[in-house]
Amino acid sequence: MKYTLTHHHGLGNDFLVFDVAQGMPQEQWSDLAVRWCDRSAGQGADGLLVLDCKSAQELTMILFNADGSRAEMSGNGIRCLVQAAHQLNDSGVGTQYVVSTDAGTREVVVLAVDGDDTLQISVDMGTVEPIPEPTQWQLVECHPDRPARHLSVGNPHSVVGVDDVLLVDLKSLGEKVPHVNLEIIEPGPEPYAITMRVHERGAGITQACGTGACAAAEAALAWGLVPRNTEEVLVHMDGGDARVRIDNNRRATLIGTTVYLKTITVDA
Repeated sequence: MKYTLTHHHGLGNDFLVFDVAQGMPQEQWSDLAVRWCDRSAGQGADGLLVLDCKSAQELTMILFNADGSRAEMSGNGIRCLVQAAHQLNDSGVGTQYVVSTDAGTREVVVLAVDGDDTLQISVDMGTVEPIPEPTQWQLVECHPDRPARHLSVGNPHSVVGVDDVLLVDLKSLGEKVPHVNLEIIEPGPEPYAITMRVHERGAGITQACGTGACAAAEAALAWGLVPRNTEEVLVHMDGGDARVRIDNNRRATLIGTTVYLKTITVDA
């Protein structure tokens, strides 16, 4: 049977979106995520987003990583999902969406439209909360003087401060704790900015991570890598820049672009 997918990316972190209105048994979603997201034999993506439009502005998102595992939340993924729904409904700037995820409900706003393919989108990401050190963390062999912070943005993150993100063997470290999203960050180059690289649970090294950017911004503020009165932290990632606002209650807002790439017809 043939199905239609749309392909989007948020700062290079790319997703396939499947609209459940086409019909497909839920028990197939994980296996199809593995097949469709395979970059050698499939269409290629970091994950599969299952979209259910309850109404024009009420959506449900279910996320499967490229390895078929189900994840609670993705800051880049939710923007890709909203772009797919936005295109379906031909909505305009200022449209607000309420998206139900495995991490809870998120409010999303389309801030700007840049041509036919690019949207600027803001996401209320919820509160960044501390979590216990993940199992097997000792395998990372993080130096005791090196700052590390374990945080939840609806999904688990470990953020480590380093001198130079390009000198770290991120793949090797990430594979030691595959059950957590691992971010390494350094300050700057601007005084209100950080530079981040990420190894994502279920996907490996990706070009960007929205929840990771929020966790990294919270850690940077706590460590003083950016001034504590910074209203908006600029997070430089391999795939581009995101902006993160953290309020006094550690509630995060993520702002970034989302790009529609193409529509694809696939076999189940």
